[in-house]
Amino acid sequence: MNGGQTTADAELFPSRGQQSARALLTEAELEEIERAAPGGLTSRQIVDVFTARGIRFSEATLRKYVQLGLLPRSVRVGQKGKHQGSHGVYPCAVVRRVNLVKEMMAENLTIEEIQRSFVRWKDEIDGIEKSVRGLIDTFEREAQGAGVSPGRRKELEVDILDAKMSARDLVRRITSLEKRLTEREAPSRAPGSGADLF
Repeated sequence: MNGGQTTADAELFPSRGQQSARALLTEAELEEIERAAPGGLTSRQIVDVFTARGIRFSEATLRKYVQLGLLPRSVRVGQKGKHQGSHGVYPCAVVRRVNLVKEMMAENLTIEEIQRSFVRWKDEIDGIEKSVRGLIDTFEREAQGAGVSPGRRKELEVDILDAKMSARDLVRRITSLEKRLTEREAPSRAPGSGADLF
């Protein structure tokens, strides 16, 4: 690296055209990841999603994106079993957000421009996702309670799973709507300009 640039900086600020050569995740891949990990992903899993596809991304970059406000902070989740501790989990929508950041960087947007585009509704969307996740977690605990018969518990578990999927779809749709609203329109070209040739 030149001028004291770190690996995380190089990933945050790739040279022009460097990122555009890499293929980003498709909508189908993003939806598959969201289906496979409705409870969220660890930082290692998020990094693996990108590096497995040849997209340069590291845990240091993930932390930097969080510091810059481009991604939400992880939530500590306890592991089942005695003395298992806890680990940080990010909502699976973080993969979609990282993909979008990478896409915007490939378009040579500055970090400041990217931050401005996310700030507008990011907090509200993250708040909705967190609230719904907390509510569903509460429903799951209540369904496991001693006063719930096994037959009713089974019915509730099916309904809770359906609610989880609906909530995930709602957050995905809201995030997609936010993306469409914050996308910049392509600059209009003057008729007869050289760009019309391509």
